[in-house]
Amino acid sequence: MNDLAVLRFPGSNCDDDARFALEAATGAPVRFVWHTETDLDGVGGVLVPGGFSYGDYLRSGALAAQSPVMAAVRGFAARGGPVLGVCNGFQVLTEAGLLPGALARNAGLTFVCTTVGVRVERDDLPLLRGLRRGDVLQLPVAHHDGRYVADEATLDALERDRRVAFRYLPGDNPNGADRDVAGVLSEAGNVLGMMPHPERATDDLLGGLDGVPLLRAFARASGAAA
Repeated sequence: MNDLAVLRFPGSNCDDDARFALEAATGAPVRFVWHTETDLDGVGGVLVPGGFSYGDYLRSGALAAQSPVMAAVRGFAARGGPVLGVCNGFQVLTEAGLLPGALARNAGLTFVCTTVGVRVERDDLPLLRGLRRGDVLQLPVAHHDGRYVADEATLDALERDRRVAFRYLPGDNPNGADRDVAGVLSEAGNVLGMMPHPERATDDLLGGLDGVPLLRAFARASGAAA
């Protein structure tokens, strides 16, 4: 069975949450990978967690994207390996060139911490298998720079190629993201970045279980769970 890797950068604060949620929701083996490592041998899937990374005062994810481990992640993704980036992890993936667009300061210029409705836009890819298109997930968000932005040509291409994985419900967009985009996919469909936190929705005691199907899909796509 392959391991799931959770990356750790200086300043990360959602890495333990991600590991705990993955282990609890999937039963898969999970290990941390420090940002200076370059070896992903034995890894079936990579999760870039939320929180913060050193240098975010310059631009969220900009320095983390230059860490040695991200070269390994780019090679892993190029070979078809599944990669999931959450919140700051989404920012890192855009800065690393693994996903288009960028994450900008929230429209209200304030930190947002709430639960939002997110509509599933794709269900026919390994990273999303088990979800159903049109379903609405209630997922937490917690970010200051979570507004997805891209030029009109890029947004049109994302729509045309069905690369929007998740969309905030009308009226429930917490940050002013262009076209209510909450999560996007790479061209090959094996890299997914999203601002809402599925790992924070894996226990009824903490508000719900809507993140569990996504984490299980990620583990199955990684060969780390049945």
